[in-house]
Amino acid sequence: MHKEESLISVIVPIYKIDRYIGRCIESLIDQTYENLEIILVDDGSSDRCPEICDLYAKKDSRIKVVHKENGGLVSARKAGLEASTGEYIGYVDGDDWVGPGFYEMLYTEMIASEADLTAAGHSRDLFEKSEHFYNCIPAGVYEGSRLDDVRKTMISYSDFYRPGIMTYVWNKLFKRNILCDVQMKVDDRISIGEDAAVTYPALMKCERLCITDNVAYHYRQREDSMLKQNAGFETEARKLKHLYAFMSSFAAQYDKVYRLQEQINDYVLGICIMRSGGGLPVDRCIDAFSTYDNTYYGKNVVVYSAGTFGQQLVNRFKESKHCNVIGWIDDDYREYRRCCMDVDSVESITQRSFDYVLIATVDNIVGEKIAKRLLDYGISRKRILTVECPENEREELIKQYLKD
Repeated sequence: MHKEESLISVIVPIYKIDRYIGRCIESLIDQTYENLEIILVDDGSSDRCPEICDLYAKKDSRIKVVHKENGGLVSARKAGLEASTGEYIGYVDGDDWVGPGFYEMLYTEMIASEADLTAAGHSRDLFEKSEHFYNCIPAGVYEGSRLDDVRKTMISYSDFYRPGIMTYVWNKLFKRNILCDVQMKVDDRISIGEDAAVTYPALMKCERLCITDNVAYHYRQREDSMLKQNAGFETEARKLKHLYAFMSSFAAQYDKVYRLQEQINDYVLGICIMRSGGGLPVDRCIDAFSTYDNTYYGKNVVVYSAGTFGQQLVNRFKESKHCNVIGWIDDDYREYRRCCMDVDSVESITQRSFDYVLIATVDNIVGEKIAKRLLDYGISRKRILTVECPENEREELIKQYLKD
């Protein structure tokens, strides 16, 4: 049985976020669980982050600062882990913060269940709005055959892509012996999906998992992160190749009972579709493939969702001229307008004349919920298009996206 005074090391990777890092550090200092080792990893920041980290280290003896050359998130997390000494490890992104009881609650649940990993939910804070998110797999303690069932849906839970366990490392508490080998093996070149490359291999090493509905981790949806760069998918594809190779290598270590490669295919293909706006690269016959029924070509359409997928979808239509985007809607339209995006309320769709509405999500469950909402507005099901991605085509589509 573990003693109450077990040390928790919290690793905070930091890069050019001097506007936000103070609140993050203060939230860790104010934790009700006091036996923390707070490791601030300055990943070569050129702003005031190095000074801020050193200042806080003078104020609280629990704080360690690691200054290193810029190497990306994976290398920063490794450096923090190497500097840590705690029996338990947590991560916090430097522009986020945690409620005062976050680590006490995770630790208490972990000890009570004798788990190797505790997975929580989180709150997304967007301007004045805070929204709670939970894992699809219900709260509880999982071991033996029940844990095997979790592994079969931990990466891809529904018909296409929706994670059973959230990819994030920052809403979890890991036993050190579960995390270390996993984190240190992650390819430093991975810069998309860094969390998934840790979370799912760690889950495969667990003998007991605790899932909790704790949402005291606050993910800050920054204004600059709401706007997605439109630099073209070619650069993204090169990054995703590193992730796909690493995750496929991880899957190969286990037998097929867990469907790991199939789940990884769904995960990576979902990212490809979102970040490309649902179209293959130009030299891969963009006109021959659409994630929707291509009957919308040449028609007036409304795009539902202004997130990554929605933004890239609108950008692709501007370039390809496949159709005429006459409306763009999202529940968070006020927040997107503050980012200078021409987005309207969902209700405004009733005042528009259009041929189709395209729901920009790869999560089939979310897509169907949105479709039902549109039906309630009196929109015909024939005019509502959701992502189509036949299971027998997914592996080939990944090869085309990543040019393998």
